Amino acid sequence: MTALVIAEHDHASIKPATLNTVTAALACGGDVHVLVAGANAAEAGKAAAQIAGVSKVIVADSPSLAENLAENVAAQVLAIASNYSHILFPSTANGKNVAPRVAAKLDVAQISDITKVDSPDTFERPIYAGNAIATVQSSDATKVITVRTTGFDAAAATGGSATVETAEGVADSGKSSFVGREVTKSERPELTAAKIIVSGGRALGSAEKFTEVMAPLADKLNAGLGASRAAVDAGYAPNDWQVGQTGKIVAPQLYIAAGISGAIQHLAGMKDSKVIVAINKDEEAPIFSVADYGLVADLFTAVPELVKAL
Repeated sequence: MTALVIAEHDHASIKPATLNTVTAALACGGDVHVLVAGANAAEAGKAAAQIAGVSKVIVADSPSLAENLAENVAAQVLAIASNYSHILFPSTANGKNVAPRVAAKLDVAQISDITKVDSPDTFERPIYAGNAIATVQSSDATKVITVRTTGFDAAAATGGSATVETAEGVADSGKSSFVGREVTKSERPELTAAKIIVSGGRALGSAEKFTEVMAPLADKLNAGLGASRAAVDAGYAPNDWQVGQTGKIVAPQLYIAAGISGAIQHLAGMKDSKVIVAINKDEEAPIFSVADYGLVADLFTAVPELVKAL
């Protein structure tokens, strides 16, 4: 039994989501191989070879893989899929784009967003916004899995000594083409990788107040800045700050929620955080049910005081 992890990378380095996915693959039993599909991705391949627990890295280098187009990456995975019992993707935008294509081509059922491996054929995954956990058993010859990275500890990024092999890159499928990319640049940590996240809700009242109140706290803590869906829908924060079931799933060391009531949709995205601090003037707010520390107070007073104390 051998598992294949599809690496999340930027062609030069391995992204943290890959490390959590490797841990899930190790729990499936047997050897773990990593596929680095990219263009001029030799450095990413070397980084993948250092991951603890990985026995082999396969580097597929082709111009067709430069922009991670789902059709081309899926074709690359399918080219070697017959060698593996498990194929695991991080449950990221890229992973969720490619995995269904691979599962469909292999004519197997995808197992989505797993948070635990009970045995090589049995997995746990959240349903109903995390209010219930489903145990899924698969009899498919090849298990195609997406991994909720917050459910698994990251494998050590160094200490491994995997062999590195090269595979012939696939030709361009011609089904899609890369047109352009608009990247939001920020000096703050990326939400899914941040160790501390500060999030604000609709109670902030405006985009100006959101920045005025929340940004100083995030700057003090060198934290990622997040928002509830209600705050994003109201235009107080950009879409890529949204934390929740329809936003980003995060599990930082510290999560501070200010003015967030704690709708199920939001809790599904952050309740695995190690320490949760909630600030809300409504003592009945659902957020307090998952918080380790709760402060019933007006955020417009409490947050600036917290910034001063820091």
